[in-house]
Amino acid sequence: MGKPEGKRPLGRPRRRWVDNILQNAELNNLYSSPNIVRVITSRRMRWAGHVARMGEERVVFRVLLGKPEGRRPLGRRTRRFVDNIRTDFQEVGCRYMDWIGLAQDRERWRTLVSAVMNFRVP
Repeated sequence: MGKPEGKRPLGRPRRRWVDNILQNAELNNLYSSPNIVRVITSRRMRWAGHVARMGEERVVFRVLLGKPEGRRPLGRRTRRFVDNIRTDFQEVGCRYMDWIGLAQDRERWRTLVSAVMNFRVP
């Protein structure tokens, strides 16, 4: 004599494993952690500002602004690290900005990086 499949002894319906999965919005409200994309963007910009202040003679600066040599796989554009930084600026709304010159002023650069961290994308 077995129990019915969908019933528990007290008459409550059995919970499925799908019922325990939280949606992304629920997780964000529960843990109130920042969006991972904004964290990565702000850290990438913070690092780029650090490298921009180093000076042109440093190897890291030349890697940041340099053009990669060689061929890319078919269909793949040549993408440099500085292109990612420019894309980040465009998402914030600063399209044509001399970001290397802006990075020389630490306070303004910190303000910009924190604004990227708190930027709301619809």
